[in-house]
Amino acid sequence: MSKPTLKSVAKALGVSTATISNAFNRPDQLSVALREKILTACATLGYDGPNKAAQSLRKGSSGIVAVILSDSLEYMVSDPVASQFLQGVARELERQQKHLLLFSGNSTNLDTITDFVDGFICYGAPRNLALIEQLRHCKKRVLTVDFDLPGRPSVNIDNEQAAYDSAMAVLKPDDIVAVLGLRLIDAPDSQPVGSAPMWDNQSSVSHRRLDGYQRAMEALGLTLGTDYLWHTPESNQEYAAKAAKAVLNQVPQPSVLLCMSDLIALSAMRVALQLGIRIPEQLRVVGFDGIEETLRYHPTLTSVWQFSDRKGEAAARAFQSGVDSCQLLPYELRLGESS
Repeated sequence: MSKPTLKSVAKALGVSTATISNAFNRPDQLSVALREKILTACATLGYDGPNKAAQSLRKGSSGIVAVILSDSLEYMVSDPVASQFLQGVARELERQQKHLLLFSGNSTNLDTITDFVDGFICYGAPRNLALIEQLRHCKKRVLTVDFDLPGRPSVNIDNEQAAYDSAMAVLKPDDIVAVLGLRLIDAPDSQPVGSAPMWDNQSSVSHRRLDGYQRAMEALGLTLGTDYLWHTPESNQEYAAKAAKAVLNQVPQPSVLLCMSDLIALSAMRVALQLGIRIPEQLRVVGFDGIEETLRYHPTLTSVWQFSDRKGEAAARAFQSGVDSCQLLPYELRLGESS
């Protein structure tokens, strides 16, 4: 037996399709007795209401906003920076009585959800570059965060300037500098960048941060040695510790570590302390992000605070506003005991 439709149920009950629809969606349009009679009859016929997806298509709005993450859902929801961002997005969407859908940056195709969402907030460059091309041509609203797509609105901080400010706050003209970067090249493990081609799909905030560090070093007459620039594929303790051990065993030993995330910086400080390196007397460490864990760790970390929850709220507001501008949010450099 075929599944009953709105039209077939209306015909069976001898009422209009509008009456059936009102019983499910606009109860104020019917008397209590008539609505109960229709709902009971619909249940007997096996009809559970108008198709929500079809309703969304007709209205042109579903009330659902998809957030495309840069990486797998598992990695992103465990990352404190991404978690703060998603909290901000969820908080603002709830205020707007909208719903949130998470979409992995490892996925291959947006077509599975495009018809059922109002648009996309893309948080960081998706690991699968094919998604970026799909977003370029998507007819739904697209807003990017921490990277830019031509002709699309965005919400960012000035990563290059923030990195420059953080480096200038701690560097001295005689320093030996090492940079622990994040996704600088296409490699699955921590390693020196060396001669490997830089991975940059016009979106990488890591490359903007590296530009800021290098600009500060140039201003002080410093150079970054080949073996002192390291790539880590993810912002986690294992990858960061491997890079930090290798860098801190270099001769000469670095006097400054510029780290592209707070998690990398905290891991590097643990390694340094295990090696008997005093912070900040022998090694100054700078992070980036501003996560709460840095406040509970001693020495406290010098870092760029970008307030990711506020960034999430701003992204959700900008998405809903319909404005097609590129918004730069404020950041704050907080000096800690590590420098």
